[in-house]
Amino acid sequence: MSRTAESGSHRAPVTADDLDLAVQLAVTLLREAPDGAWESKAGSLEWDCWETVEHLSDDLFAYAAQLGPRTPPSNGEVPFVWESRRPGGPANAVHADRAAGPAGLLQVLEACGALLVAMVRTTQSHVRAHHVHGASDAEGFAAMGIVETVVHTYDLAQGLGLPWDPPADLCARVLARLFPDAPTTTEPWATLLWATGRADLPGRPRPTTWRWDGTPRD
Repeated sequence: MSRTAESGSHRAPVTADDLDLAVQLAVTLLREAPDGAWESKAGSLEWDCWETVEHLSDDLFAYAAQLGPRTPPSNGEVPFVWESRRPGGPANAVHADRAAGPAGLLQVLEACGALLVAMVRTTQSHVRAHHVHGASDAEGFAAMGIVETVVHTYDLAQGLGLPWDPPADLCARVLARLFPDAPTTTEPWATLLWATGRADLPGRPRPTTWRWDGTPRD
């Protein structure tokens, strides 16, 4: 499947349902991980799998927080304290209680995802909030949350030894929303991995640096 149909003036919107689906698919997959695998390195990241789930949870929480105030911040992030638990670890506001085990860790992920889903559902389309790559709308934050979810689940699946293949139509919609200059004739999941520096495409080496464009499209 190419994403040609997702490009141009008839781009299909990214929705709260899309985000909810991505989070639920990720949680369902990660529940299959062996208990002893969470200290494995997550793909090409410098974090272990437990830390990577905390980081993903924190991303979803932070995006929800940006949309939360009645007047969302326009020039910075809501000032939670982000801190790392070890040198080189992710700087998060969200940390899971290790005593709760993997089930508790995934409950944290699911809860943070639900917060962002709720904010996307209830935030009016004209609202804009700060992001380091430019102010965005609720749809943009939903798309960012999906990219964080499917790509970091890819990192986790590598570390945990699990298969991961998110829906092509979901990947196509977030590519059209956040990576409008990405190739449109290649498979959406492979293209999303390429766009986030995790894979090559035929004739296109993986980028060494990358960023999405969260600018509202409409």
